[in-house]
Amino acid sequence: MSIAQPIVGIDVSKAHLDVFELDSGRQSRLANTGEAVAAWTKTLAPQTLVVLEATGIYDQVLRTALAAAGIRAARVNPARARDFARALGVLAKTDAIDARMLAQMGRLLPLETERDADADRQRLQGLNRRRDQLVSWRARERTHRESADPFGQDSIARMLVQLDNEIALVEAQMAELIAASPAIAAQDTLLRSAPGVGPVASRTLLASMPELGSRSDKAIAALAGLAPFNHDSGALRGTRHIAGGRRRVRMALYMAALNAARSSSRFKAIYQKLRLAGKPPRLALIAVARRLLVTLNAMIRDQKPFAHKTRKYSCRLCGRGSAGGGSRQTGQHFRWMGRQPLWGRRHLLSTNPSAASGRQRCSCRDQSFFTQRGPQRDRDIDSPPVENSIQLLRAARPGQHRADGRMRQWKLQGSGW
Repeated sequence: MSIAQPIVGIDVSKAHLDVFELDSGRQSRLANTGEAVAAWTKTLAPQTLVVLEATGIYDQVLRTALAAAGIRAARVNPARARDFARALGVLAKTDAIDARMLAQMGRLLPLETERDADADRQRLQGLNRRRDQLVSWRARERTHRESADPFGQDSIARMLVQLDNEIALVEAQMAELIAASPAIAAQDTLLRSAPGVGPVASRTLLASMPELGSRSDKAIAALAGLAPFNHDSGALRGTRHIAGGRRRVRMALYMAALNAARSSSRFKAIYQKLRLAGKPPRLALIAVARRLLVTLNAMIRDQKPFAHKTRKYSCRLCGRGSAGGGSRQTGQHFRWMGRQPLWGRRHLLSTNPSAASGRQRCSCRDQSFFTQRGPQRDRDIDSPPVENSIQLLRAARPGQHRADGRMRQWKLQGSGW
């Protein structure tokens, strides 16, 4: 015989809490203060489930008291709670009705309870919120400076100095808090190893995305508001759009994706592929932000830093790779200089295409390779036309090259065309 767990619905406001106990049907109201809430939690059974709406800073006192008393709590989206009430046919809305609907929601729907409260993470979230406020004020002051008179210019200049000092102070407090917590510091190190993720993006994720590393890729993208949702009905195939999610996290990831698309070849390739397919720039950046978030989620889950891949190239004739012993069959591509294939007395290999100092020369010599142009021992040969280069490669070593189509595929992959 199983005993049904007690379920309590609470509607949170700034001054008071409306409480509805589902089993007894009793409804009450208490002040939204630490003393009143702590005294009320002592009357609850240990197996009680409390369902409340997410109301920003106003539910912080209640959540802290429930965590201290060991009471499980489910924090739901207010829009979802309102949709549940409409689904039951309840169109009226009062604080008492909302508390009753929340209790019914806890009985009929499987709700996920909150994780144990982390004092350091909550403190970091408060500091990060304060920094966002100061940065927003600084941006407004800079906008006002453009149209201000001389007296206003002086006032704005003094205000900007104060805001800069205050922002620096808050950032220093955040750095001290992260350094004092080994768990948060370890996650911060992992996050900042990824391209595009700086201190602002890392602290925003640590403060506002505690689920990072414990959810699936689709779930974590939906939490950040980066998951495209279908809009299909019958023969209609609507455009996919992102919706909902945590706005501040999405903003931080968007700026991180913008930097990653400019600096990292992996994310830059994703962005360029979408742009070449005709996608708008903002859509391509949102896709990069989603891929970046999925990568960060896997890094926290596996406790591994970002792996920066190093390109490996093989000689286009002898098949020797830059790492030693590579061949065409291993998936390594040929190295081409710029947008034309390399021709010369030595075959060029490189582990760092962007740096000339990282280039190496292959030691192989193939005289038959130069029979159609003549051996050139002292200098490189100018690049012939592309079509002639394929024929020349086939003529140089007839038994080791594929058809023109496959050779063209290797050429395009190696040159970045």
